[in-house]
Amino acid sequence: MMKRMMLALVLLVAMLTGCSTGPDYKIEVTKPLYFQKDKAMPFEIKVTENKKTVKGLKVSVELSMTTMDHGSYQAKLIEGKDGTYFGNIQLEMTGKYEAAFTLEKGGDKTEKVIDLEVKKPQGVASINGKWITNEDLAFYRLINQLQLEINRESAKKQYNGKQLEEELTYLKSQEKMLDDKNQLLTQIIRLRSMEMLAEEKGHKADAAVVEQQIEKVRKQYNQYTSAKKLIKKYGEDKFWAKERKQYQSIVLIQQVQKDLIAQAKKDSPKAGDQEIYYEAQQKYEDLLVSQIDSLKIVIL
Repeated sequence: MMKRMMLALVLLVAMLTGCSTGPDYKIEVTKPLYFQKDKAMPFEIKVTENKKTVKGLKVSVELSMTTMDHGSYQAKLIEGKDGTYFGNIQLEMTGKYEAAFTLEKGGDKTEKVIDLEVKKPQGVASINGKWITNEDLAFYRLINQLQLEINRESAKKQYNGKQLEEELTYLKSQEKMLDDKNQLLTQIIRLRSMEMLAEEKGHKADAAVVEQQIEKVRKQYNQYTSAKKLIKKYGEDKFWAKERKQYQSIVLIQQVQKDLIAQAKKDSPKAGDQEIYYEAQQKYEDLLVSQIDSLKIVIL
């Protein structure tokens, strides 16, 4: 009797399993979850079914460590673009986690479980896995500060009286922008994104051209006492090593710009230089937006 009951139970389980018609969702982590003490960090996934993005889901996730018991961490994810779902999650430590997702649509719920390894971030943002560090931000802050000091010193030589006062007041107002993290990140992302595009197109940074541009900017900085003091304070060897790397990127991007100017001239052979450069600049900005959209950029 007992054997018959057990057999019936096994058959029932088999039937229930075989009749399951739930959607076969696939979950891809598009923005990895990192740990930072006392801070909720961004997390994003993409949901697909049969290689097609799935929209209109209600998504929640519960994370728990796989190697020790520190309780669980729950979050509801908000729908983004093209089947992505995102939110912020605050964890207590790094380590290996199990992420249990509940995906609901039209009253039907599906559960998916994936493994995650949560690490400390190596910077403040990343582009296709390449980190932008606090040191990068500090260098870009210095570059902006150098330009500000050059403008201030030039204004003192060029203007006087009320005109000088107005110019110095304006430059003073720009100082607060030096510590704007978002602006610094935007500058870096724009440069590195187009550098990647230039490399994809097969361009190379000619070492001689880089050195020519470095020498030009060195002469410019040497004309201004305030600029020389800032560079010395930062560390001259350190500064010029970073500046050389910066100009390797700039030289690459200049080749993309030359390509666009050549194309604009080809498309409009009768146009004047001003119109050509305007058209090339518009195409450059469109190309930049397209390039950024194609990259995996994570800002923490």
